[in-house]
Amino acid sequence: MSLKDLREQIDAIDEQLVALLNERSKLSIEVGKRKASEPNARYFAPERERDIFKRLLDLRGDGAMPNEGLIAVFREIISSSIALQKPMSIAYWGPPGTFTQMAALQRFGASSLYHDCATIPDVFGEVERGNADYGVVPVENSTEGVINYTLDMFHETQLTICAEVNVDIVQNLLTKATDLSQIKRLYAGPQPLAQCRRWVDNHLPGVEVVQIMPTSKATERAVGDPEGAAIAPKKASEVYDIPMLFEGIEDNPNNKTRFLVIGRNEPPPTGHDKTSILFAVKNQPGSLGRALRAFENHSVNLTMIASRPARNAAWDYVQFADFQGHEKDADVTGALDELRSHAIYVNVLGSYPEG
Repeated sequence: MSLKDLREQIDAIDEQLVALLNERSKLSIEVGKRKASEPNARYFAPERERDIFKRLLDLRGDGAMPNEGLIAVFREIISSSIALQKPMSIAYWGPPGTFTQMAALQRFGASSLYHDCATIPDVFGEVERGNADYGVVPVENSTEGVINYTLDMFHETQLTICAEVNVDIVQNLLTKATDLSQIKRLYAGPQPLAQCRRWVDNHLPGVEVVQIMPTSKATERAVGDPEGAAIAPKKASEVYDIPMLFEGIEDNPNNKTRFLVIGRNEPPPTGHDKTSILFAVKNQPGSLGRALRAFENHSVNLTMIASRPARNAAWDYVQFADFQGHEKDADVTGALDELRSHAIYVNVLGSYPEG
């Protein structure tokens, strides 16, 4: 077939797609009407979305469209469908151009309403006050570990963890300079700087490092400094209109950050879930070891544990832990019951589909 023939076939398929999307949108509106009559209706259902994506990937089979492309297309279809039912407001740690904004867009799509917050506690506050339906905050980087600001907020909030998002972290050098020799100052947050330490030491030795958070604020400083540069994501380059002099400067190409969606959802079990908890044990020899054996005894896989200072006494600590499984699973229920017998307290922060 000629190029003209191929394009005509694509146009014909597009017409069918638009007609089907219109039909799907009408059904979504009807779903919204049903939900509006229900008390405490949930418009964001991560467990339902997980099932949709799994079904779509099964239907794709060995088709030509890549998995990532199929999911990206349906992420926006779902985002648009939810907006037809009820526009959702999402708070994230900003300003625009951060990896947290990228995580929010990856989770909720372009049809949601977004507003940035100056700090991680502000994100929690916006959701708690009802100014946002959900919040998105970073919790763990595969290279640099946990984000303490986020863990500490779970001492103070009644919000739950509804979902998680894993984002590939690609760091770039953003600057108006045209050559590395022109750069005198490097603006970066502590984590991005640590993720790129080897590259910075090799390519910018002796350059003054100005630590500033978050990454988009570092970009703002670089925009106004002709001898400055920032370590930041590609999104920041687009938002602040500053060129990328070097791309992919992170030391570990497998660098990822895990983000949490906070809100008031309690997703039901999907069979592929994760649970997050806070717990504390007595300050006695072997107390933590005895508590942790509850997970081994019930074959529950502990995926992360981090200690944070307790707020009520010096030198006392609480533990933040993640493990596979849902709070309603029999093995998890058994592990939590045994853990409670060894702990001062256990606070389940949420069970949610694995990212």
